[in-house]
Amino acid sequence: QVQLVESGGGLVQPGGSLRLSCVGSGVILGDYEASWYRQGPGKQRELVARIFRGAGTYYTDSVKGRFTISRDNAKNMMYLQMNTLKPEDTAVYYCNVLIHYGQGTQVIVSS
Repeated sequence: QVQLVESGGGLVQPGGSLRLSCVGSGVILGDYEASWYRQGPGKQRELVARIFRGAGTYYTDSVKGRFTISRDNAKNMMYLQMNTLKPEDTAVYYCNVLIHYGQGTQVIVSS
């Protein structure tokens, strides 16, 4: 049974930073491309960042230069380093591999 568990969300002021973590069980994250999605208030879920098997990455335009996706295959974990956070980054962030999503972690950017 595949399980993904996110952590690291919270309340942060604009300009601040957070690092989200995702730990996988029942699946080897390093064997697949893996992604972070988010869903803001009243918005559809959107792809934020993706890391490919060869460690190539993709970022949606709104986070380029501010967010960094990475993973630690030895720990079967994936991360999203988020810097220079903006109020529009407020959302529930989800870890994704194949058809599986975690329960999400809430990020609120507000002064």
